[in-house]
Amino acid sequence: MKKIHLTLTLLLLLASCNLKKTDLLVIGHRGAMGHETENTIASVQKALDLGVDMIEIDVFKIKSGEIVVFHDDTVDRLANATGNIEDFYIVEVRQLILDGNHKVPMLQDVLKTIDNKVALNIELKGAETSDRVNFIMDYYVRERGWSWDNFVISSFNWDELREMRRINPDVAIAVLTEDEDPTKAIPVAKELNAIAINPWYKTVTKENIKAIQEEGFKVYTYTVNEPSDIAKMRDYGVDGIFINYPERAL
Repeated sequence: MKKIHLTLTLLLLLASCNLKKTDLLVIGHRGAMGHETENTIASVQKALDLGVDMIEIDVFKIKSGEIVVFHDDTVDRLANATGNIEDFYIVEVRQLILDGNHKVPMLQDVLKTIDNKVALNIELKGAETSDRVNFIMDYYVRERGWSWDNFVISSFNWDELREMRRINPDVAIAVLTEDEDPTKAIPVAKELNAIAINPWYKTVTKENIKAIQEEGFKVYTYTVNEPSDIAKMRDYGVDGIFINYPERAL
C-alpha cells in the first residue's frame, strides 16, 4: 500500500509540474511551420496535434474578395507561380501549388480545421482586410458555436486595427511591433482597447515587459524557437510566445 501511495504522490507531483508550464501561452506560428509548410491546413493540423494553446495565421484579401491564408506579399517564395497575392482571383489561387504539394487555404478552411478547439490569432497582412475578416468571424460566432474569446486580431498596420475596432468593439486586438521599443505601442494599445502588445523577442527586456504589463497588457513575443531563447522569455516573464516548433515549449 505504501508503494501505491508513493506512486500516486509522484504522479500528482509530475502533473503539478506539467500544469505550471502552461502559464506560458504557446502559440503555433503560421500553424507549426517548423514541421509543415506555413499557413497550410497541414501546418494548422500539426499545431493542433502538438497541443498548442493558440494558432497564428496571416491573411490577405485577394482581388475577387476572398480572405486567403498567406504570409508574403508575393507568392514567389512558396508557390509554383509569381505575382502579388492580392492580385489573384480565387480560381487562380486554387491552382497554386505550394512547397510540399499543399494548397493555399481560405480563412474558412482554417476555421473548420480548428473547429473552436483552440484560440486563433488572425494577423491582418493585407490592406482592407478588416471588414471581410470581421464578417467571417461574426458568422462563426453566430452560427458555428465560436466565441469572441477565441479570436485575436493582430497587425503591424495599426490603421487596419483601428478599422477593425471601429466595426467590432468585442474582438480582442493585439498590437504588433517590429524593431522598435515595444513600450512605444502602449498609447495605441490603449486607444484600441487592446489586450496585448506583440513585440519581436530581440527587442524585449525585463524592464519593458514589466512596463507593458503594468499598463494592463499581455506580452506575446515572436518568433522564439531556440531552447535558450524560450528559457530567457520565461525568465523575462512574457505571457506567451509564437513558435515554429511548439513541442519545444510545451
